[in-house]
Amino acid sequence: MTPDDPILTILACPLDKGPLTLLLPEDVLYNPRLRRRYPIVDGVPQLLPSSGERVPDEEHERLARRLTP
Repeated sequence: MTPDDPILTILACPLDKGPLTLLLPEDVLYNPRLRRRYPIVDGVPQLLPSSGERVPDEEHERLARRLTP
């Protein structure tokens, strides 16, 4: 999956239905509102609620700095 992949415009978090951000090189989709990341396995986003993982506060701060232009 790449940042310009058209599928990113339709993917949504399974919990709050909001948009997700692709993080590279980690190859995960991230929801900063809920502080949850979803893995991408063999190019397929794992978007079941149980697949999401809550990130610790320190990691969220690091990721949030990357998301801010």
